[in-house]
Amino acid sequence: MARSAFMEKVDEGLVDYGCVGLNAGSERARILSEEFRRSYAWLTSRLWRKVGCPFVAEDLSSEAFAQLSARRDIEAVREPRALLTTISQRLVFDLWRRRDLEHAYLAELARVTDRSVQSEEEKFETLQMLAEIDRRLAGLSARVRLAFLYSQLDGMTYAEISTRLGVSVSMVGQYMAKALAHCLDVHS
Repeated sequence: MARSAFMEKVDEGLVDYGCVGLNAGSERARILSEEFRRSYAWLTSRLWRKVGCPFVAEDLSSEAFAQLSARRDIEAVREPRALLTTISQRLVFDLWRRRDLEHAYLAELARVTDRSVQSEEEKFETLQMLAEIDRRLAGLSARVRLAFLYSQLDGMTYAEISTRLGVSVSMVGQYMAKALAHCLDVHS
């Protein structure tokens, strides 16, 4: 993989850390700079194999390093590559989940006979809304998420949901309360 102009500047010591709250002489800046030099190409190459696109891989690598640099305890990290791997894996899962959500939405949109219903802007807004709902429901169990989605998106009654999930109607009520409370907690 070809080295980016940014990486060449890092190697030459021309990157100014002042813009991210680091002065070039600090221990923190030194640690981050060394780890970036040591691991950026490795992480980008690894992500490229996972996602199949060098540009997406670079974006994910940059985000992983941004998250690493945001840690307050950077000096205490013993295995930075292991941490970068974990961070980047979460980013890849989020990317795949967003893509799956987008594909499912577009497939459903294609299935609808009247294609003039939504403008491109409305489609984008709907995708953004679905991604936000997905983000807010991410910490919930599968059954709670399904109960919420069946109720809110499919318009199913609690009785229909209980039959579909094989639980009692009161359990569906508990699932809904948990999902709504979780969405409100995530929002605030």
